[in-house]
Amino acid sequence: MFKTSIMNILPEIIGLMNKEEIRNFKLFANRTNASEGRKDILLFDHLKKNYPDTGEEKIFKKLYTNPDKNSFYRLKNRLIEDIGISLSLLHYNSSEINFILNNYLLAKIFIGKNKWDISIYYLNKAEKKANDIESFELLDLIYNEYIKLSHEVLDINPEEYIARRKENRLKLSSLQEIDDILAVVIYRVKAGQNFAKGNEKINELLAHAVDAFSKNKEVKNSPLLRFKIYDSLSRILLQRHDFIALEEYLLKTYSEFSSENLFTKNNHDTKLQMLTYIANALAQNKKNEDSFHYVKVLHQSMKEFGGLLHDKYLFFYYNMLVNYYAKTNIEQAIHILNEAKEEKVIKNHPVYIGFVYLNLAVSYFGIKDFKASLKSIVKLYMQDSFKTLDAAFRFKIAITELIIRYELEDIDFIEQRIHQVKKEFKEQVKSPEFKREAQLLEIILHLIQSPAIKTDKKIQQLVKTFILQGANSKNEAEIINYNDWLKEKSK
Repeated sequence: MFKTSIMNILPEIIGLMNKEEIRNFKLFANRTNASEGRKDILLFDHLKKNYPDTGEEKIFKKLYTNPDKNSFYRLKNRLIEDIGISLSLLHYNSSEINFILNNYLLAKIFIGKNKWDISIYYLNKAEKKANDIESFELLDLIYNEYIKLSHEVLDINPEEYIARRKENRLKLSSLQEIDDILAVVIYRVKAGQNFAKGNEKINELLAHAVDAFSKNKEVKNSPLLRFKIYDSLSRILLQRHDFIALEEYLLKTYSEFSSENLFTKNNHDTKLQMLTYIANALAQNKKNEDSFHYVKVLHQSMKEFGGLLHDKYLFFYYNMLVNYYAKTNIEQAIHILNEAKEEKVIKNHPVYIGFVYLNLAVSYFGIKDFKASLKSIVKLYMQDSFKTLDAAFRFKIAITELIIRYELEDIDFIEQRIHQVKKEFKEQVKSPEFKREAQLLEIILHLIQSPAIKTDKKIQQLVKTFILQGANSKNEAEIINYNDWLKEKSK
């Protein structure tokens, strides 16, 4: 059985909390006692400040003089429970599923108080929303409650709700059959590591699995099954970075879904996701103009249904625009990035705004505005979300900063910063996965120590070897292409 210790999960929860969630928790925690020096608040602030490190011993000694940790364990348990309640309250109606579950729970509370009219009121709200989104699993729970209530409330005819439950369970059974088929499809695609690239082999696998496991003709032709297969297969191909097969599969599937009018308001999210995937796959396959066409289609589609999901896809739209103009017009890419960072939905999202500043740093570097590039990196460091980024990614950002600093001839800072980077990212420096970054750190050290780079045979040989070793690699994970930069420096 999988187990997670509270000291592992507590910092993770706190580290993922955004400003609104933190503010709401503090208000919740202080509702009855706002005194200074509260241990739960001190522990919360310590874990937030030091995430992803926990520093358990340090905070324990600060909070308690007694070496017995039982009180500390109780404090952590109480803190994680209070955070859970606070998050539940804040996100009460943040999704349709949350809305249904919370109304269902309220109905259960008033059933326990024998207040049948109030419980029915909440059940009605839950049932309506569950029907709207075709949540058959939750409808089954709701109908069970109605049938139980018929024992107490004469106005509830159990036969009506038994009939509803039977009809709902037929739909639920079909949905479960779809999920069973999908599980087989996903397994066979994942297991078929050597299948040929392209649509034909994928479709052959799909057709065989669906025919073999579906006894229900309606299920076999179900739009729901087709949408679920699309979602799973596209994610598998994305994970494999098989963008050629992904492009072919997505274009064919999008065309079929569009011609059959399968896209509706209920699955609009899937349509926007599919357009995003298509544009990205085309860009990965160097089909920039085709990609740009689908970026524009995405933008138009984001306006449908009164801009229902406009904000959800706004960052992805801007990101793809920037990727396009970064290859054709860097000044335009910078203009778009500066526009994006003023959008409320991006500005208030810690990860999105971080990527905007990183892209700005790279774009300014591309036009040799190194001061503006460094300024964007510094703003990236100042974001609350920066320390929650993966260590490998932060390591590459640190390398990028050193390259920018070198262009600004900030020699003293570079020497000091390299030692800090080696200490902070010692695991990455030793890892074969980051061999190029480790080598580049040494090359930069040699560069700042040499009075004449172009006549320094040792540096020239180091650079030549480094470039040759990286010539056959894709270097897609490099924020600034190391080979291109070193070629320019060693000319």
